[in-house]
Amino acid sequence: MDNNGMDGLLKAIEKRALANRAKVAMGIRSPTPKLLESAKKAQDQGFARVVLVGDLEEIKKIGTELEVVDSREPEKTLIELLVSGEVDAAIRGTAKASGTLSNLKEALGLEKIYRLTLLLTAGGTPFFLAPVGIDEGNSLGDKLKLVTLGAEHIRRFGVEPEVGVLSGGRLEDVGRDERVDRTLADGEFISRRLSEQGIRAKHHAILIEDAIKEANFIMAPDGISGNLIFRTIAFLGGGDGLGAPVLMEDYVFVDTSRVGGHFTKAIMLASALSHMKKERKRRGIEDVQ
Repeated sequence: MDNNGMDGLLKAIEKRALANRAKVAMGIRSPTPKLLESAKKAQDQGFARVVLVGDLEEIKKIGTELEVVDSREPEKTLIELLVSGEVDAAIRGTAKASGTLSNLKEALGLEKIYRLTLLLTAGGTPFFLAPVGIDEGNSLGDKLKLVTLGAEHIRRFGVEPEVGVLSGGRLEDVGRDERVDRTLADGEFISRRLSEQGIRAKHHAILIEDAIKEANFIMAPDGISGNLIFRTIAFLGGGDGLGAPVLMEDYVFVDTSRVGGHFTKAIMLASALSHMKKERKRRGIEDVQ
């Protein structure tokens, strides 16, 4: 098996990051030596030029060679740097989730935010997962839009999306519980609708262990279960998370969890996505000419 078309994905991301070496801002709250070292590692390895956004005095107590933008409100300053173009990309780092994402929505006039995370299983198999925000994917319309945007994002990596749709039970469990019945019906509907749209999709019910054998994009029943899948793999199951890019055209923002303290790969991903954004923009200019 070729990891569902994902062989070489991580190498391709690394190659793009090294070629780009984007200026990537990272939100900082409650800095630790481990946190700052992971950011420095990304710069030392040539993935990006890292700018820390947080309380300068707190950061200086630990010490760093990286550039620091002094801010008591990293959730706001981080987005200001991104939108103004002072940095090529941004990752949330340890800034607060609600404040950072609400500032992003307000600055860009977004009604909703859609995120797609890239995970590694304990065995090293990469796959995409959504939804991962606890308030995401709560309607059929939201789920379909999220998968459509996610599929487009995945194709930019040169990978054809194979969607594994999950639900709350086995197919033979119909009738045991109303909520389970609803998720099963939703899973059938979503997989059928995606197939009609030309996106390869299969409903695997609750059998995530089967879905990962065929799919490179796992669609959880809702944001709560998606967040639990992410946390189980990244923090309990020996896997890893590279971050969850917000799916948008003109800016690169990678959401991250404050737990764990490893941000080297998220910075690498942000730099690679910035490189891809520049390529799209260049191709657009060439098409116009």
